[in-house]
Amino acid sequence: QVQLVESGGGLVQTGGSLRLSCAASTNIATFYSLGWFRQAPGQQRELVASATSRSTTYDLDSVKGRFTISRNNAENTVFLQMDSLKPEDTAVYYCAIKLSPFDIWKYWGQGTQVTVSS
Repeated sequence: QVQLVESGGGLVQTGGSLRLSCAASTNIATFYSLGWFRQAPGQQRELVASATSRSTTYDLDSVKGRFTISRNNAENTVFLQMDSLKPEDTAVYYCAIKLSPFDIWKYWGQGTQVTVSS
């Protein structure tokens, strides 16, 4: 069982920045992919960005150029740097792990709230 703990959420004004962290309870180097999802009230959870050992992918056009995902295997942590935040970025942000390319997102954190005020 892998435990994931997110941190770094909070309240920020439009145009501000936040850096989310997701600390894993075990070595993440062997995991195929780590991802950040978000879920706004009344909306479905959506994949924001993911990072394998070789590449990063941004699944939402709205965050391209503003968000940056990175993983630090030595610290067993994945980060999401969020700049130029907008009110529509308001959501609960979750990190998750996929063990192989054909696996589901198997392990999830508890989420961290990000609120962007206008």
